[in-house]
Amino acid sequence: VAVILVDLGMDTDCIVAALLHDVVEDTTITGKEVSQLFGSEVAALVDGVTKLGKIPYTSKEEEQVENLRKMFLATAKDIRVIIIKLADRLHNMRTLSHMPDYKQREKSRETMEVYAPLAHRLGMQRLKVELEDLSLQYLDPVGYEEIARDFDSHRGERQSFLDEIMNRLQERLRGEIKCQVTGRVKHIYSVYQKMYKQNKQLSEIYDLYAVRVIVDSIVDCYSVLGVVHDMYKPIPGKFKDYISTPKPNMYQSLHTTLIGREGIPFEVQIRTWDMHRTAEFGIAAHWKYKRGLTRKDSLEGKLEWVRQVLEVQATSSDPEEFMRTFKIDFFDDEVFVFTPRGDLINLPLGATAIDFAYAIHSQVGNKMIGARANGKMVTLDYQVQNGDIVEVITVKEGNKGPGRDWLSIVKTSEAKSKIRQWFKREKREENIQRGREEIERAIKTNLLSIEEDTLNELLLTIARRMGVTGVDELYAAVGYGGISVNRVMGKLKESVNKLHKPSNEDVLESITEAQPKPKKVSRDGIIVEGLEGCLVKFARCCNPLPGDDIVGYVTKGFGVSVHRRDCHNFQTAIEKDDELGRWIAVYWDNESRTGHQTELVITAASRTALLADLTMVLANLKIPIHAITARDAHKNAMSMVAVVIEVMDLEHLNMVIGKLLHIKGVTDVRRGKVG
Repeated sequence: VAVILVDLGMDTDCIVAALLHDVVEDTTITGKEVSQLFGSEVAALVDGVTKLGKIPYTSKEEEQVENLRKMFLATAKDIRVIIIKLADRLHNMRTLSHMPDYKQREKSRETMEVYAPLAHRLGMQRLKVELEDLSLQYLDPVGYEEIARDFDSHRGERQSFLDEIMNRLQERLRGEIKCQVTGRVKHIYSVYQKMYKQNKQLSEIYDLYAVRVIVDSIVDCYSVLGVVHDMYKPIPGKFKDYISTPKPNMYQSLHTTLIGREGIPFEVQIRTWDMHRTAEFGIAAHWKYKRGLTRKDSLEGKLEWVRQVLEVQATSSDPEEFMRTFKIDFFDDEVFVFTPRGDLINLPLGATAIDFAYAIHSQVGNKMIGARANGKMVTLDYQVQNGDIVEVITVKEGNKGPGRDWLSIVKTSEAKSKIRQWFKREKREENIQRGREEIERAIKTNLLSIEEDTLNELLLTIARRMGVTGVDELYAAVGYGGISVNRVMGKLKESVNKLHKPSNEDVLESITEAQPKPKKVSRDGIIVEGLEGCLVKFARCCNPLPGDDIVGYVTKGFGVSVHRRDCHNFQTAIEKDDELGRWIAVYWDNESRTGHQTELVITAASRTALLADLTMVLANLKIPIHAITARDAHKNAMSMVAVVIEVMDLEHLNMVIGKLLHIKGVTDVRRGKVG
């Protein structure tokens, strides 16, 4: 990790912190000892990178969000924290072959979802490219090998094509403009994205080849552009000026796509040496030794997004939403939109007119009643496009405020945060009532029976654990969307289970009782609360397995139908208040062990012997196969295989899914619907 940071040109404290970054987490050495030996600055960097492994979390997502939050808090004080973390992850990925298969996939997915986009957001393209290619090797080895094989087989002719263009350019520019000309073929993951996501052939990718011209000044950049357009025919609509409009990650260059010999397209990137250093090393190239971010300077402006991340996390404590908005706001493609005065607003792709209004100012968003794009009236959910001139129409007087449906329309977390803040401030009583209704509905959905006094006690404890002062404040937070009702229910179910857990005295009393209570008789491995010996069948709509959270439905003349609690039919009945009296509590008889049918839908890259490999793995696991169908999805060279198998329980099924994911070319395995 230290060597990677030396290559990035980082300072001594950063290198020392890199050498020590796992010491506090993996040994008995404390942060205080690190501070005494190496200074408070090194200790702060080590602390920022150290994971929060000792705090209990209710989910993996919550742990990941808390780790990211701590890293961003440290980053807001010192950007070197995130640079060390990225170097650490790059080293992890370089040595990933020594880890078990499931760990390889887990680490690669996290790298692709969080760390590669972070490197991109910080402008560190060299790290980003390597992280993406290394991750792809483990997430889709078949796709990776296919592109790598094509690159190897055509390496000579592609290099010849690039050499010819570079030689012509150098010859033309010699004596006129001092420059350096280099060439490269696009990296593997970038090609993979266009081939599989945009359904393109390798021959259809316009920027497969790229020539880079590095010059001394911005004036020279535009002079070279004129020469290049004179030498080759440009493709209309494929010119981008990132010098006058830099990307949010500080990237600057001129990009133009041209037609070479035999009609082969290629891209030319033109930039200065300063722009080149920023493009390669990003924020690391801008590090101001010893100064940090204590003063308002250009670097602080470039890191404003870190503070936005922290602001989002403060207004919403739901881990799933945080990760979703985190990826949307900071890692999606951008659009550049103008105000009528010519101010440039940068937004993620898919952002709406409401997002634009809140990006200008919270009061503009709160008073918004309409919008015009390029002089024409548009709806509030209009998705702004590159180059749009958007005018926000606001109400002059009164206190209109946003609508609750705006939360489902807006894309940026900044807009969501400001809408929630408005509801939190202006609609407290309404929020409390709304939150109470949502929690009561969820309690009903989960068939929980809790006395009112007990419920208030439990909710007060949960509120304090979530950093909220009281039950009404918890209701209000759920009402305005600051806390997810599902998160509250997860903690409430935990608390109810602990409440009903027998004490040591109860257990002792049950052991010493003279007459043991008769065991409830199950049918097909299901115990029905209040009924014995009734006919039981498993619903085909959701196909429950032992280990699933289940509920029963009393049918007319056919006994009890068992559904998963997350089944669409059960959720619809709850929402519509439809025949709720027919839904009853059922649970698995843990002493009964019988096989259960379930369907798996497997997505894999199309290839010879795929079906043979799938059935061989199931045969080796001694898994009975009841039905199997397969079809090709020709548009993306993928196959879909649906197989009905017999397993003992959810744990058994997860083991089978794990084994199937190891088969060459398999990209996804999920539960389907039997029948």
